[in-house]
Amino acid sequence: MKYYIGIDLGGTNIKAGVVSEDFEIVAKATCKTNLPRPAEEICADMAKVALEAVEQAGLTLDDIEAVGIGTPGTANSAEGVIEYSNNLGFRDFHVTELMKTFIDKPCYVENDANAAAYGEFVAGAAKGAANAVCITLGTGVGSGIIIDGKIYSGSNFAGGEIGHTVIDPNGPVCTCGRKGCFEVFSSATGLIRMTKEAMDEDPTSVMHKMAEEAGKVSARTAFNAMRAGDKAGKDTVDKYIFYLACGIANVINTFQPDILCIGGGVCNEGDPLLLPLKEQVAKEIYTKTSAKNTEIVIAKLGNDAGIIGAAFLGLGRG
Repeated sequence: MKYYIGIDLGGTNIKAGVVSEDFEIVAKATCKTNLPRPAEEICADMAKVALEAVEQAGLTLDDIEAVGIGTPGTANSAEGVIEYSNNLGFRDFHVTELMKTFIDKPCYVENDANAAAYGEFVAGAAKGAANAVCITLGTGVGSGIIIDGKIYSGSNFAGGEIGHTVIDPNGPVCTCGRKGCFEVFSSATGLIRMTKEAMDEDPTSVMHKMAEEAGKVSARTAFNAMRAGDKAGKDTVDKYIFYLACGIANVINTFQPDILCIGGGVCNEGDPLLLPLKEQVAKEIYTKTSAKNTEIVIAKLGNDAGIIGAAFLGLGRG
Protein backbone atom coordinates (compact mmCIF):
# COMPACT_ATOMS: atom_id res chain seq x y z
CA MET A 1 0.00 0.00 0.00
CA LYS A 2 1.26 3.46 -0.94
CA TYR A 3 0.64 6.52 1.22
CA TYR A 4 0.71 10.27 0.59
CA ILE A 5 0.70 13.35 2.80
CA GLY A 6 -1.83 16.09 2.12
CA ILE A 7 -1.52 19.46 3.88
CA ASP A 8 -4.36 21.99 3.99
CA LEU A 9 -2.82 25.34 4.91
CA GLY A 10 -5.42 27.79 6.14
CA GLY A 11 -5.40 31.20 7.74
CA THR A 12 -6.59 29.71 11.05
CA ASN A 13 -5.42 26.09 11.06
CA ILE A 14 -2.82 23.86 9.46
CA LYS A 15 -4.25 20.40 8.81
CA ALA A 16 -2.30 17.39 7.57
CA GLY A 17 -3.42 13.90 6.70
CA VAL A 18 -1.91 10.63 5.59
CA VAL A 19 -3.92 9.33 2.65
CA SER A 20 -3.75 5.81 1.26
CA GLU A 21 -3.56 5.03 -2.44
CA ASP A 22 -7.28 4.21 -2.37
CA PHE A 23 -7.98 7.79 -1.20
CA GLU A 24 -8.74 7.04 2.45
CA ILE A 25 -7.44 9.34 5.19
CA VAL A 26 -5.81 7.04 7.74
CA ALA A 27 -4.61 9.71 10.19
CA LYS A 28 -4.83 13.48 10.68
CA ALA A 29 -3.09 16.11 12.77
CA THR A 30 -3.58 19.85 13.15
CA CYS A 31 -2.19 23.00 14.72
CA LYS A 32 -2.97 26.71 14.71
CA THR A 33 -1.47 28.82 11.93
CA ASN A 34 -0.89 31.67 14.39
CA LEU A 35 -0.62 34.52 11.91
CA PRO A 36 1.17 36.77 11.38
CA ARG A 37 4.61 35.15 11.49
CA PRO A 38 7.42 34.23 9.07
CA ALA A 39 6.69 31.79 6.26
CA GLU A 40 9.61 29.65 7.38
CA GLU A 41 7.99 29.06 10.79
CA ILE A 42 4.71 28.10 9.19
CA CYS A 43 6.49 25.65 6.88
CA ALA A 44 8.20 24.08 9.90
CA ASP A 45 4.81 23.61 11.53
CA MET A 46 3.38 22.10 8.33
CA ALA A 47 6.17 19.53 8.44
CA LYS A 48 5.60 18.96 12.15
CA VAL A 49 1.89 18.16 11.82
CA ALA A 50 2.59 16.03 8.73
CA LEU A 51 5.08 13.94 10.71
CA GLU A 52 2.60 13.69 13.59
CA ALA A 53 0.01 12.30 11.17
CA VAL A 54 2.54 9.77 9.85
CA GLU A 55 3.28 8.65 13.41
CA GLN A 56 -0.43 8.39 14.27
CA ALA A 57 -0.90 6.23 11.19
CA GLY A 58 1.73 3.81 12.48
CA LEU A 59 3.93 4.51 9.47
CA THR A 60 7.36 5.96 8.74
CA LEU A 61 8.55 8.29 6.01
CA ASP A 62 9.70 5.22 4.11
CA ASP A 63 6.00 4.50 3.51
CA ILE A 64 5.31 7.98 2.09
CA GLU A 65 5.42 8.64 -1.66
CA ALA A 66 4.93 12.42 -1.80
CA VAL A 67 3.74 15.54 -0.02
CA GLY A 68 1.18 18.02 -1.36
CA ILE A 69 0.22 21.44 0.00
CA GLY A 70 -2.99 23.37 -0.67
CA THR A 71 -2.58 27.07 0.09
CA PRO A 72 -4.63 30.26 -0.19
CA GLY A 73 -3.41 32.58 -2.91
CA THR A 74 -1.48 32.16 -6.13
CA ALA A 75 0.64 29.02 -6.17
CA ASN A 76 3.12 28.46 -9.00
CA SER A 77 2.83 24.68 -9.12
CA ALA A 78 5.56 24.36 -11.74
CA GLU A 79 8.19 26.08 -9.57
CA GLY A 80 6.82 25.13 -6.14
CA VAL A 81 6.41 28.77 -5.14
CA ILE A 82 3.59 30.57 -3.35
CA GLU A 83 3.81 33.74 -5.37
CA TYR A 84 1.30 35.72 -3.35
CA SER A 85 -1.11 35.07 -0.52
CA ASN A 86 -2.67 38.09 1.13
CA ASN A 87 -4.25 35.89 3.81
CA LEU A 88 -0.89 34.46 4.87
CA GLY A 89 1.34 37.42 4.06
CA PHE A 90 3.47 35.33 1.69
CA ARG A 91 5.21 36.62 -1.42
CA ASP A 92 7.51 34.50 -3.62
CA PHE A 93 7.88 31.83 -0.94
CA HIS A 94 9.71 28.72 -2.21
CA VAL A 95 7.65 26.39 -0.08
CA THR A 96 8.39 23.01 -1.71
CA GLU A 97 12.13 23.61 -1.59
CA LEU A 98 11.98 24.33 2.15
CA MET A 99 9.56 21.47 2.83
CA LYS A 100 12.03 19.02 1.32
CA THR A 101 14.56 19.99 4.01
CA PHE A 102 12.08 18.64 6.58
CA ILE A 103 10.57 15.78 4.60
CA ASP A 104 12.76 14.50 1.78
CA LYS A 105 10.00 13.47 -0.60
CA PRO A 106 8.61 14.88 -3.85
CA CYS A 107 6.58 17.94 -2.88
CA TYR A 108 3.87 19.86 -4.73
CA VAL A 109 1.88 23.02 -4.03
CA GLU A 110 -1.41 24.26 -5.44
CA ASN A 111 -4.09 26.81 -4.66
CA ASP A 112 -6.36 25.45 -1.92
CA ALA A 113 -9.56 25.67 -3.97
CA ASN A 114 -7.87 23.78 -6.80
CA ALA A 115 -6.64 21.16 -4.34
CA ALA A 116 -10.14 20.71 -2.91
CA ALA A 117 -11.60 20.42 -6.42
CA TYR A 118 -9.01 17.79 -7.24
CA GLY A 119 -10.00 15.91 -4.09
CA GLU A 120 -13.61 15.77 -5.24
CA PHE A 121 -12.37 14.72 -8.68
CA VAL A 122 -10.23 11.79 -7.51
CA ALA A 123 -12.37 10.58 -4.62
CA GLY A 124 -15.62 12.52 -4.26
CA ALA A 125 -18.64 13.75 -6.14
CA ALA A 126 -16.74 14.32 -9.41
CA LYS A 127 -15.00 10.95 -9.43
CA GLY A 128 -15.02 9.34 -12.86
CA ALA A 129 -15.46 12.58 -14.76
CA ALA A 130 -13.02 13.69 -17.43
CA ASN A 131 -13.91 17.35 -16.97
CA ALA A 132 -15.31 18.90 -13.81
CA VAL A 133 -15.80 22.22 -12.07
CA CYS A 134 -16.10 22.40 -8.29
CA ILE A 135 -17.52 25.48 -6.59
CA THR A 136 -17.48 26.06 -2.83
CA LEU A 137 -20.06 28.44 -1.37
CA GLY A 138 -18.43 29.68 1.80
CA THR A 139 -17.31 33.06 3.10
CA GLY A 140 -16.44 33.65 -0.54
CA VAL A 141 -16.89 31.51 -3.63
CA GLY A 142 -13.95 29.18 -4.21
CA SER A 143 -13.61 27.19 -7.39
CA GLY A 144 -11.43 24.70 -9.18
CA ILE A 145 -11.44 23.49 -12.77
CA ILE A 146 -10.40 20.04 -13.97
CA ILE A 147 -9.86 19.57 -17.71
CA ASP A 148 -8.93 16.15 -19.11
CA GLY A 149 -8.08 15.00 -15.60
CA LYS A 150 -5.68 17.86 -14.90
CA ILE A 151 -6.00 20.96 -12.74
CA TYR A 152 -6.41 24.06 -14.89
CA SER A 153 -4.86 27.18 -13.38
CA GLY A 154 -4.10 29.31 -16.43
CA SER A 155 -0.83 30.63 -17.79
CA ASN A 156 -0.11 32.59 -14.60
CA PHE A 157 -1.38 30.03 -12.04
CA ALA A 158 -4.20 32.36 -11.01
CA GLY A 159 -6.97 31.00 -13.25
CA GLY A 160 -10.27 29.59 -12.11
CA GLU A 161 -11.44 32.59 -10.06
CA ILE A 162 -15.06 31.97 -10.96
CA GLY A 163 -16.22 33.84 -7.86
CA HIS A 164 -14.90 37.05 -9.39
CA THR A 165 -16.82 36.90 -12.63
CA VAL A 166 -19.55 39.53 -12.68
CA ILE A 167 -23.25 38.69 -12.48
CA ASP A 168 -24.55 42.26 -12.14
CA PRO A 169 -22.22 45.20 -12.96
CA ASN A 170 -24.47 47.45 -10.86
CA GLY A 171 -24.44 45.10 -7.89
CA PRO A 172 -22.77 45.43 -4.48
CA VAL A 173 -19.02 46.01 -4.28
CA CYS A 174 -16.96 42.83 -3.91
CA THR A 175 -13.83 42.48 -1.78
CA CYS A 176 -11.87 42.34 -5.04
CA GLY A 177 -13.02 45.85 -5.93
CA ARG A 178 -15.41 44.97 -8.75
CA LYS A 179 -19.17 45.32 -8.51
CA GLY A 180 -21.66 42.48 -8.63
CA CYS A 181 -19.31 39.49 -8.60
CA PHE A 182 -20.74 35.98 -8.44
CA GLU A 183 -19.20 35.81 -4.96
CA VAL A 184 -21.19 38.83 -3.76
CA PHE A 185 -24.45 37.05 -4.49
CA SER A 186 -23.75 33.33 -4.12
CA SER A 187 -21.44 33.03 -1.12
CA ALA A 188 -22.86 32.31 2.32
CA THR A 189 -21.87 35.89 3.11
CA GLY A 190 -24.00 37.09 0.22
CA LEU A 191 -26.97 35.03 1.39
CA ILE A 192 -26.65 36.50 4.88
CA ARG A 193 -26.56 40.01 3.42
CA MET A 194 -29.69 39.37 1.36
CA THR A 195 -31.41 37.87 4.43
CA LYS A 196 -30.67 40.98 6.49
CA GLU A 197 -31.94 43.21 3.67
CA ALA A 198 -35.19 41.22 3.54
CA MET A 199 -35.57 41.48 7.31
CA ASP A 200 -35.12 45.26 7.13
CA GLU A 201 -37.86 45.44 4.51
CA ASP A 202 -40.27 43.17 6.44
CA PRO A 203 -40.35 43.70 10.21
CA THR A 204 -43.08 41.04 10.51
CA SER A 205 -40.94 38.25 9.07
CA VAL A 206 -40.36 35.22 11.27
CA MET A 207 -36.67 35.61 10.44
CA HIS A 208 -36.40 38.27 13.17
CA LYS A 209 -37.44 35.78 15.85
CA MET A 210 -35.24 33.05 14.40
CA ALA A 211 -32.21 35.33 14.34
CA GLU A 212 -32.88 36.48 17.91
CA GLU A 213 -33.15 32.89 19.16
CA ALA A 214 -29.98 31.86 17.29
CA GLY A 215 -28.10 34.97 18.34
CA LYS A 216 -27.28 35.83 14.73
CA VAL A 217 -28.45 35.85 11.13
CA SER A 218 -26.94 32.84 9.36
CA ALA A 219 -27.05 31.27 5.92
CA ARG A 220 -29.74 28.95 7.31
CA THR A 221 -32.11 31.69 8.48
CA ALA A 222 -33.92 32.25 5.18
CA PHE A 223 -34.21 28.53 4.43
CA ASN A 224 -35.62 27.85 7.90
CA ALA A 225 -38.08 30.71 7.47
CA MET A 226 -39.13 29.39 4.06
CA ARG A 227 -39.86 26.00 5.62
CA ALA A 228 -41.98 27.78 8.22
CA GLY A 229 -44.06 29.36 5.45
CA ASP A 230 -42.55 32.84 5.73
CA LYS A 231 -42.87 34.83 2.49
CA ALA A 232 -39.80 37.00 3.10
CA GLY A 233 -37.76 33.85 3.74
CA LYS A 234 -38.99 32.21 0.54
CA ASP A 235 -38.37 35.36 -1.49
CA THR A 236 -34.80 35.51 -0.15
CA VAL A 237 -34.12 31.88 -1.01
CA ASP A 238 -35.60 32.37 -4.49
CA LYS A 239 -33.40 35.43 -5.02
CA TYR A 240 -30.29 33.56 -3.84
CA ILE A 241 -30.99 30.59 -6.12
CA PHE A 242 -31.67 32.92 -9.06
CA TYR A 243 -28.19 34.44 -8.82
CA LEU A 244 -26.52 31.11 -8.06
CA ALA A 245 -28.17 29.57 -11.13
CA CYS A 246 -27.05 32.50 -13.27
CA GLY A 247 -23.43 31.99 -12.27
CA ILE A 248 -23.57 28.23 -12.64
CA ALA A 249 -25.17 28.50 -16.10
CA ASN A 250 -22.30 30.80 -17.11
CA VAL A 251 -19.79 28.20 -15.95
CA ILE A 252 -21.57 25.39 -17.77
CA ASN A 253 -21.82 27.43 -20.96
CA THR A 254 -18.08 28.14 -20.76
CA PHE A 255 -16.67 24.73 -19.83
CA GLN A 256 -19.44 22.15 -20.47
CA PRO A 257 -18.03 19.87 -17.74
CA ASP A 258 -19.31 16.35 -17.15
CA ILE A 259 -20.00 17.28 -13.54
CA LEU A 260 -20.39 20.56 -11.72
CA CYS A 261 -19.98 20.01 -8.00
CA ILE A 262 -21.10 22.53 -5.37
CA GLY A 263 -20.01 22.43 -1.75
CA GLY A 264 -19.98 24.54 1.40
CA GLY A 265 -22.35 24.83 4.33
CA VAL A 266 -25.22 26.22 2.21
CA CYS A 267 -25.34 22.88 0.39
CA ASN A 268 -26.42 21.16 3.61
CA GLU A 269 -29.91 22.39 2.69
CA GLY A 270 -30.05 19.55 0.14
CA ASP A 271 -33.08 19.32 -2.13
CA PRO A 272 -34.65 22.68 -1.16
CA LEU A 273 -31.53 24.20 -2.72
CA LEU A 274 -30.60 21.65 -5.36
CA LEU A 275 -33.96 20.94 -7.04
CA PRO A 276 -34.98 24.54 -7.82
CA LEU A 277 -31.35 25.30 -8.72
CA LYS A 278 -31.29 22.53 -11.33
CA GLU A 279 -34.65 23.68 -12.70
CA GLN A 280 -33.43 27.27 -13.07
CA VAL A 281 -30.09 26.26 -14.62
CA ALA A 282 -31.89 24.04 -17.13
CA LYS A 283 -33.72 27.14 -18.39
CA GLU A 284 -30.52 29.13 -18.83
CA ILE A 285 -27.89 26.80 -20.25
CA TYR A 286 -27.14 27.01 -23.95
CA THR A 287 -27.17 23.25 -24.66
CA LYS A 288 -30.81 22.57 -23.89
CA THR A 289 -31.12 19.76 -26.44
CA SER A 290 -27.86 17.99 -25.72
CA ALA A 291 -28.10 14.30 -24.90
CA LYS A 292 -25.38 14.78 -22.29
CA ASN A 293 -25.83 17.88 -20.19
CA THR A 294 -23.71 18.74 -17.17
CA GLU A 295 -24.75 16.96 -13.98
CA ILE A 296 -25.01 19.24 -10.93
CA VAL A 297 -24.16 17.43 -7.69
CA ILE A 298 -23.39 18.18 -4.04
CA ALA A 299 -19.78 17.74 -2.89
CA LYS A 300 -19.10 14.64 -0.79
CA LEU A 301 -15.77 15.15 0.96
CA GLY A 302 -16.47 18.25 3.05
CA ASN A 303 -13.44 19.55 4.92
CA ASP A 304 -11.39 16.51 3.86
CA ALA A 305 -11.40 17.52 0.18
CA GLY A 306 -8.38 19.78 0.57
CA ILE A 307 -6.27 17.15 2.31
CA ILE A 308 -7.14 14.40 -0.16
CA GLY A 309 -6.66 16.64 -3.18
CA ALA A 310 -3.34 17.97 -1.89
CA ALA A 311 -2.07 14.45 -1.25
CA PHE A 312 -2.45 13.54 -4.90
CA LEU A 313 -1.29 16.79 -6.53
CA GLY A 314 1.54 14.89 -8.21
CA LEU A 315 -1.09 13.11 -10.29
CA GLY A 316 -2.89 16.31 -11.25
CA ARG A 317 -0.08 18.32 -12.72
CA GLY A 318 -0.91 19.47 -16.23
